[in-house]
Amino acid sequence: MSNIAEYIVETIKRAGVKRVWGLPGDSLNAFTDVLRQERDIEWMHVRHEEGAAFAAGAEAEITGDIAVVAGSCGPGNLHFINGLYDAQRNRVPVLAIAAHIPSSEIGSAYFQETKPQDLFRECSVYCEFVGDPSQMPWVLETAMRTAVERRGVAVIVVPGDVFFADEPERRPTAPIRATSSTVTPVAAELQAAADVLNDAKNVTILAGAGVAGAHAEVLALAERLQAPIVHALRGKEHIEYDNPYDVGMTGLLGFTSGYRAMEKCDALLMLGTDFPYRQFYPSKAKIVQVDLRGEQLGRRTPIDVGLVGDVTSTATALLPLLKDGRSDAHLADSVKHYKTARKDLDELADDDGKAPIHPQYVARLVDEIAADDAVFTADVGTPVVWAARYLHMNGRRRLLGSFVHGSMANALPQALGAQGVDRKRQVIALAGDGGLAMLMGELLTIKQNDLPVKIVVFNNSSLNFVELEMKAAGIVDFGTGLDNPNFSKVAEAVGLRGYRVEKGADLREALTKAFDEPGPALVEVVVAREELSMPPTITAAQMKGFALFALRTVLSGRGTELVDLADTNVWRRLFR
Repeated sequence: MSNIAEYIVETIKRAGVKRVWGLPGDSLNAFTDVLRQERDIEWMHVRHEEGAAFAAGAEAEITGDIAVVAGSCGPGNLHFINGLYDAQRNRVPVLAIAAHIPSSEIGSAYFQETKPQDLFRECSVYCEFVGDPSQMPWVLETAMRTAVERRGVAVIVVPGDVFFADEPERRPTAPIRATSSTVTPVAAELQAAADVLNDAKNVTILAGAGVAGAHAEVLALAERLQAPIVHALRGKEHIEYDNPYDVGMTGLLGFTSGYRAMEKCDALLMLGTDFPYRQFYPSKAKIVQVDLRGEQLGRRTPIDVGLVGDVTSTATALLPLLKDGRSDAHLADSVKHYKTARKDLDELADDDGKAPIHPQYVARLVDEIAADDAVFTADVGTPVVWAARYLHMNGRRRLLGSFVHGSMANALPQALGAQGVDRKRQVIALAGDGGLAMLMGELLTIKQNDLPVKIVVFNNSSLNFVELEMKAAGIVDFGTGLDNPNFSKVAEAVGLRGYRVEKGADLREALTKAFDEPGPALVEVVVAREELSMPPTITAAQMKGFALFALRTVLSGRGTELVDLADTNVWRRLFR
């Protein structure tokens, strides 16, 4: 007879799980001992449980299948929480196995005691404690099915002694994998949406992550409606490529053309997006929203028609109801403006020969040199700004990040998860210096697990995006400076190939060598600290904030920073 630990391993194996991310501990011993003897599941030993949770989330996002993370009791699995929040908000299926203290000691303030079932409830679609071995088959199956069907995190909390208990007798269930289905709104609701769109003169489409797999269907809608397509960040990889209707991104990381195309429309068609920033929605347009999750309809902005359905099925059903022969004036104007905005952005990414290097130039070269099927991960902050603006998606590339949760230090551990799926695929982490330093121990994980991850570090010796936020609010930046080591030498010390670049003329060669390395490599690029990554529209409050920042900076005796700021940035482009 098998024990509970063996039952869990056999169940996840039958579901197609190939890896378990985690860090061992005494309460997890029975589980890791089974994995030691299991040939078909790889134990991915990390240096921090937060990194394990981020890695599992990235694996699930790359494969679409359930990924597994495991940690010991108390402080061990407590470290999961940030990575699990990220996976939950990215809507990817992750099973977290949280070991607990001995059953007999629960409630006694025992050594390392926490209450995992309470801690993880907020960042999961299912969270349950297993106090009796007979619960396990039902709890495990429910957890896994909930994770794959609701696309989220499921947590099972298991005391260390329960892992050793005998498995209860039960007929094996079918392998637990995600099912496929289509959801289409009823005819009357589709007609209501069509009426709004047919009555509008200028229609714009806003596409989010929900358009994954619906590229052709969304473009067919754009053709019929003569509508420019604006994308949210999580929609970039799914809709940007081979798209004559693309006018770029909107939001804090976007540029003017996306914002303008939405503001000038009189009907907005939202497809599979939960774009959160209310200030970027059009002020007067009617809005039709399509989402598979009905609870998201109207959550961000008032809507006129809400449709519950997947984008592929809904777009296919909606298309025949839309009138043909529309004017292309709004589309042509939006595309023309996009080309101008794109040209301005590309000019900013040219190498001017100065040191430090413009970070835009780094991102442009990474995009140019990277493989056609590369997976990119980007740290929250300025790295994700440059990734959003300069990385080109083509239908084969992937772009991962903490785009909803917004956590620091996500790029490196997410790269682990992506690389673990396929060691032959190029995986590039665009890391900030602050983000890399926060989970720098995962450089050791790269080496230990033989993962050929490539890391590009934007070293500006600051928490740069935080500084920008302070400046926009009129606050003199404080507490944002970073006293960094030489990251390339740190990388070499742990067994990675390291490169440090301080001049633009040396960057192409360093990136090419690093990306051609058969093993892991890190390229540290010293970039301009004073580079401003501005949103597509500048509010009066932000303009006032920058004026206050300038005055306060001079009064505080740091006026030379304004000279650096003016020298680094082309001011006429910031406020046009």
